[in-house]
Amino acid sequence: MAMSEELVVESNVAAPPLSCPKCKGLLPTGLGEVTCQLCDARVKVEHPLTRRKWREEKLSCPSCSKVLVAGVDTRPAQLKCGNCDCFFTLAPQTPRVEIACPGCHRNLRMKRRPGERAIECPACDTEFVVRF
Repeated sequence: MAMSEELVVESNVAAPPLSCPKCKGLLPTGLGEVTCQLCDARVKVEHPLTRRKWREEKLSCPSCSKVLVAGVDTRPAQLKCGNCDCFFTLAPQTPRVEIACPGCHRNLRMKRRPGERAIECPACDTEFVVRF
């Protein structure tokens, strides 16, 4: 494995989706102080259950596949496998959602991100806007 190759494992636990108290848009995923991408409001987000689940999360080392317990309550987190000494990043989970196309009603799967996104359905070429 090359030294410049960064190993990343996506967390299986996502922070809850929350709306901005100022503009009602979707806040970026995460805990702590986050900034709304729609109105620039700064919001402090805490969720003790998510922090506990992050600490207790079990995952496989990307190098040797040994099952590890994360042991930290933040994402992203830099971790080291105790079995093979491999360093890797435990990245926050990016939740995905299904959106129905207004033209053909096909379900389109995409990552949920704050703001507006212009979408073109690959099945029927209908263009529409999705706002989270």
